[in-house]
Amino acid sequence: MRILMIGAGGVGDAAARIAVERDFFELFVVADYDLARAKATVAAASARREGESRFVADQVDASDGAAVAALALRHGATHVFNAVDPRFVMPIFRGALAAGAGYLDMAMSLSQRHPDEPYAKVHVKLGDEQFAMAGEWQGTGQLALLGIGVEPGLSDVFARYASDHLFSSIEELGTRDGANLAVHDEDGNEIFAPSFSMWTIIEECLNPPVVWERSRAEAGGGDVAAGFFTLPAFSEPEVFEFPDGIGPVECVHVEHEEVLLMPRWLDAQRVTFKYGLGDELITILRTLHSLGLDGTDPVTVKGVQVSPRDVVAAVLPDPATIGPRMKGKTCAGVWVTGTGKDGRPRSTYLYHVVDNEETMREYGAQCVVWQTAVNPVVALELIANGSWSGSGVLGPEAFDAVPFLELLAAPKPGGYGSPWGMEDR
Repeated sequence: MRILMIGAGGVGDAAARIAVERDFFELFVVADYDLARAKATVAAASARREGESRFVADQVDASDGAAVAALALRHGATHVFNAVDPRFVMPIFRGALAAGAGYLDMAMSLSQRHPDEPYAKVHVKLGDEQFAMAGEWQGTGQLALLGIGVEPGLSDVFARYASDHLFSSIEELGTRDGANLAVHDEDGNEIFAPSFSMWTIIEECLNPPVVWERSRAEAGGGDVAAGFFTLPAFSEPEVFEFPDGIGPVECVHVEHEEVLLMPRWLDAQRVTFKYGLGDELITILRTLHSLGLDGTDPVTVKGVQVSPRDVVAAVLPDPATIGPRMKGKTCAGVWVTGTGKDGRPRSTYLYHVVDNEETMREYGAQCVVWQTAVNPVVALELIANGSWSGSGVLGPEAFDAVPFLELLAAPKPGGYGSPWGMEDR
C-alpha cells in the first residue's frame, strides 16, 4: 500500500504519528499547501521509529483535483487519504478517482440548505455529490470509503456492531458526543479554544440538523431518501450522561454524516446525532451568525477579499497547538435502543473515551485530533490486509465491525491499544 495523505494539520499530523508504528504500507506521502508544515509532520513521525524512511513530504493545492491526481500518479499512490476540511472533499475525491487510487475521508461533501424551507426539508445533503459518482467508482473497481474518522467513522462501526450482535430490532441509532475538556492560558485562566477546526464547527452547528425516520421513508414510498428532514439548529436539548468520569453534558441536534450514512445500510426506526456543545459555544455560534461572521462568501475589507468564516478561524488558536494547555477527556459513541437478541427491551451505549493527558504524552497530539486520526489508519490497515474490501462509494456501516474493533482495542504492537466500552442503560 502506498498512501498519499492530503493535509498536515492537527488530524493529519496525528495520523502520521500513529501510522509510523505500523508495517502495512511501503510509502506514506504527506502533502499540504504549506510544504514546511508537511516536512514538519514527516520529521515528527519519522523520529518516532528508528531507521524510518517511508515518509515523504510534498506540496499540493487541495482545491485542484488535477493537481491531486498528478501527485498521486507521481508517487504511485494506491490510496488517497483526505485529511483536510470538507471544503476540499470534492476536488480530492475526483483527483483520487482520476488517478485510479482508492480514497478515504473523515467528512463528506457539503450540504446546501433548502431554498424555501431550510428547517423542515433537506436539499443537497452531506455526501450527495459523492454518492452521485458511485457508478464511476464502481466502474473502476476502486473503493471510496466515506466518513471514517471518529464521528463519522467509529460511531458508524459501533452502529454496525450493535445491529449485527446486540439487537434484533433497533428503535434509534443516536450518536452522542461529549467531553469535559478545558483549555487554559499561561496564567491558568480557562479560555475559549475549539478542539477541532472552527470552520467545520460553524458549518456543522449552524446548518439545519438532519434527522432520519423510517415512518417518513415508508410514507414516501419506501425510499430511504424520503426519511430525511431537518430541524432548527440546537433543537431538542437533552442531558446525556457520558462515561469514564465525564458526567452529564447537554447535547443538541447537529448536522452530521452519521444520519446520512446509517440508514443506507442499517435497519432502524430513527437516526440522530447530538453533540455536547455547551452554553458558551452555542452563544458564540449564535452571535457569529447574527453578525454574518459565519459566512463563506468573500467580503472586501480595505481592498482585500476575505471570507468572514476564515477570519474567525484564523484568530482562534490552532487546534493542533492547544494540547499542552488542555485537560480532560472526550467521548464518542452511539446510544442504541430497541429489542435485544433475547427479545427483551435493550438500551446500550457503545463508546470510545480518550484522555488528553495520555495522547499528549504518547503522541504529542491533543485527544480530539488523535481520536479522529486513529480510525482512518485502522481502516487503511484493514484494507491492506484484506479484512475490508469492496468497490464503489461506501460508508463504514458497509463493513464487518468486528475486525475494526478488535484491531483498535488489541494491545500494541499487534493492535492500536485503544480499548472501547459498552454500557447497558
